[in-house]
Amino acid sequence: MNRVYIKTYGCQMNERDSEQVASSLRDRGYSVVDNEFDADVVLLNTCSVRDQAEQKAIGKAGYLAKRKRTDPNFMIGVMGCMAQNRGSELVDRLPDLDLIVGTQKFHAVPDHLDHLIRSYSAQGPKPTTIVDLEEEAGSQNTIKDHLPKKNQVSAFVSIMQGCNMNCAFCIVPKTRGRERARPMEQIVEEVHELAEQGVKEITLLGQIVTSYGRRDFPVVDGKSPFVQLIEKVNDVAGIERIRFTSPHPRGFKQDLVEAYRDVPKLCEYIHLPLQAGCDKTLRAMNRPYTKGRYREIVDSLRAVVPDMYFSTDMIVGFPGETEADFDESAAFFEDIGFDMSYIFKYSIRSGTPAESMPDQVSTEEKERRNHVLLDILAKRSLWRNEQLVGTTQEVLVEGPAKKGDKFVGKTRGFRNSIFDADERLVGQLVDMKVERATASTIYGNLVLAGVDTI
Repeated sequence: MNRVYIKTYGCQMNERDSEQVASSLRDRGYSVVDNEFDADVVLLNTCSVRDQAEQKAIGKAGYLAKRKRTDPNFMIGVMGCMAQNRGSELVDRLPDLDLIVGTQKFHAVPDHLDHLIRSYSAQGPKPTTIVDLEEEAGSQNTIKDHLPKKNQVSAFVSIMQGCNMNCAFCIVPKTRGRERARPMEQIVEEVHELAEQGVKEITLLGQIVTSYGRRDFPVVDGKSPFVQLIEKVNDVAGIERIRFTSPHPRGFKQDLVEAYRDVPKLCEYIHLPLQAGCDKTLRAMNRPYTKGRYREIVDSLRAVVPDMYFSTDMIVGFPGETEADFDESAAFFEDIGFDMSYIFKYSIRSGTPAESMPDQVSTEEKERRNHVLLDILAKRSLWRNEQLVGTTQEVLVEGPAKKGDKFVGKTRGFRNSIFDADERLVGQLVDMKVERATASTIYGNLVLAGVDTI
C-alpha cells in the first residue's frame, strides 16, 4: 500500500507544496507514481481561489470514492487550500475521505499515511478520517526539499507563506494564514543545492513575494530583504536566470525597480497583478493603489528595461462593476500593453467581504467581459511576438516538445519557443533566430557556433 499519486490543482505554490510532499514520502519509503490507477493512495492538492477549482477537486474525490467499492483499502486524501477552507465539512460531503490536511501541515502527510496503513492492515473497522488543519509555527521552513529529476532546468523555491493583505475577493489569507518568511541563508543554501543538480533557472515563490522578510530582516543600504535575497541568489554559481511570483504593486519600490537594471540574472519579465483598471473597482476590491500608481510602476520598469515583458491578473464582473467601469478597465488594460494575462471571471468566495456585496454581475455579462479582455490580449501578444521575427533571442532549452520531434524553451522574456535541437542541449542557454510567431509561441532555428541548425 505504498504507491502514492498526487494530483495538483491551482498555482505554482501548490505545485511546489506537492513536490515537497512527494519528496517527503519518497524519503519515508513510499513510491510516488505518475498514474492514479497504479496508486494505492491518491492525494488531491487543492485550490480555493475560485469556486470552479474547488468543485473540480470535490468531483474528483467523489469519482475516486467509487473505487473503494471494489478496493476498500484504497485511500483518498485532500490537502491544501480547499482542505483548509472547508475543513471538517468535507467529511460530511465526502465520507470516504481518509485524510484532510491543511496548508501548514504538508510535512505531516507521511506520518498520517503511516498511521492509516497500520489501521487498514489491522483489518479492523475503517479508521476515522484524519483531519489536520492546525496552524504550526515554522511550517514555512518545511517546504525545502526537491525531487531529483533528469535534466531539470528550472525549479520553484518557496521563500514564504501566507498573506497579510485583505483584498475583498480573496480567500488566501484564510487558507494560507499570516505572512511567514524563511531564513535567507536557508533559501540560498537550497538554491546552491539546486544549482549543483544542474538547475539553471530559479523562480522565487510567495503569496506576496515582494513582502518577503519585511518584518523579520532589516533594510540594508536602502534595499529591502527581498532585493537582498535576489542579489544573493544572483551570486550562486550555475544559476543563470531568476524570476519571482506573485508580487504586489505595493512592493515595487525603487530598490526593486533598480534590481532589474543592476542584477544580471533577473529576467526582464514581471508578473504584476492589476485586477482592475478602474479606481472605483480597485477601491471596492480593497487594492491599495490607483491605476495612476500602477502606471508609474510600469513606466519606471520600462525606463530601466525598455523591452520589459509584463503579465498580470485581471478579474471581470466584480460586484458593482458597471459596464462603464469595465470599459474603463479594458481601456487601461489595452493601454498598458500586457504580453500575457490570467483573466478570471469573479467567483464568490465564502467568508470574503465581496460575498455579500450588492450588484452581483450576471454570469453572461462576466463571460462577455472575459472575451473582451481575451481579444485585447491576443492581439497584443501576437504583435509583441511578431516584433521578434528576424531577431536572435537567448533561449534556455527545457527539453523535447510534447508533440513532434521539436524542442522547447523560453526566452528571458518568458516567450515559449520551439526549435530543432538535440538532447545534449537541454539545460543550455543558446541563441535562436526567430523565423515566425503566433500569439503564444515563437519558432526558429538555433544558432550554434555561427551556424544555423537544421
